[in-house]
Amino acid sequence: MRRSVVVLDYGSGNLRSAERALAATGAEVTVTDDLTLAEKADGLVVPGVGAFAACLAGIHEAKAGPVIAARVADGKPVLGICVGAQIMFEAGDEHGVVTEGLGLLPGRVTRLPVTRVPHIGWNTVSAPAGTVLFADFTSETRCYFVHSFAAFPADVYRRADVDGHPLRVTTTEHEGAVFVAAVEAGPLSVTQFHPEKSGAAGATLLRAWVKTLPGGQP
Repeated sequence: MRRSVVVLDYGSGNLRSAERALAATGAEVTVTDDLTLAEKADGLVVPGVGAFAACLAGIHEAKAGPVIAARVADGKPVLGICVGAQIMFEAGDEHGVVTEGLGLLPGRVTRLPVTRVPHIGWNTVSAPAGTVLFADFTSETRCYFVHSFAAFPADVYRRADVDGHPLRVTTTEHEGAVFVAAVEAGPLSVTQFHPEKSGAAGATLLRAWVKTLPGGQP
């Protein structure tokens, strides 16, 4: 039996590219705004592009926030991508406007403290011991980023764990600024970069995530 994955359609994100990349892992993928399916799937993917506040507004309009939070509380895997990752943090500060996030991860998303934004391009990442998503990466593996805002390690590490799950923070840097590339915290995983646009590296990460899902063999 293949593992079931829902890509949440709340009006934001690279839905079809995420669908194709996840389907390539062998998972059974559905793109939908149906919250019942989102609740019951083996894995839930929350994509997102654009502004933090706009994505959060879409989540609230879809009434998806409680479903995402309940999945995490119940130990059911959730993967947030790009702004879909950012909204899992406590807040986002864009151009002086602070928007409360879902609060499932500690930390605040703020503008990269660099000259050139958006940050667009391929970066290597530095993953911690115990990582699942990056276990098969090498020091030369590169992921594709496109963003102007991010969370930062010192802010995330204000807490050692989330509901008893240790925080594993993967980092990268742009113009010398080190920021969060991904976080793994039990059932909740987030990536600032786009695995669905990261070629072989993204495929490796998505396969690793799908293998963590209950429900069968992908």
